[in-house]
Amino acid sequence: MAPQGDQGRPTSLRAYRLRARQWSKTAWAVALLFGSLPLAGRLILGSWEFGAAAEVACLALMLGAYFHLLSRRGYPAIPDPATMLDQASQLASSGRIDRAIARLTKTIRLSPKLWQAYQYRGELYIRRGDAVALAVQDFSEAIRLAPNEPQLYLLRGQAYGLLGDQPASRSDYESASTLPAATPKGTWF
Repeated sequence: MAPQGDQGRPTSLRAYRLRARQWSKTAWAVALLFGSLPLAGRLILGSWEFGAAAEVACLALMLGAYFHLLSRRGYPAIPDPATMLDQASQLASSGRIDRAIARLTKTIRLSPKLWQAYQYRGELYIRRGDAVALAVQDFSEAIRLAPNEPQLYLLRGQAYGLLGDQPASRSDYESASTLPAATPKGTWF
């Protein structure tokens, strides 16, 4: 959840970190102040006063460390693969095929076992028309990861057909027909 500003608006992560860093410095200053009170009392008053000052200083020191760690949090999280697939779908729907392919390539780099990303990128290669051989590679990798998905064999068979490799195309169509029928999925785009 994003931190809230004074008017209820989310503040930036940078402002949140700066505020935590300020609180950390303040807590350490309080720890220094309370930690020095017994010594100052001994030097000025001649006796050790402020018996609970050490406990307050320790508490402020721990708060300072907590706020310091809080100010360093917020490194970019690994994006959710499902979100990245959705972003690629939106890019493809708006006609930005190359950007959608780039998003899927990044998704594959972050989640190499996500066979759907290979499938969707292969479908976009077919849609683009100039990279059908790359589509075959993507469908083959998706089949390696999910060998029981008949849709993948149908897509690869279509790609082989576009390349003019009819025997490979027929073989994939036959493989798809031997697998248990899944729910109709259609194409991604």
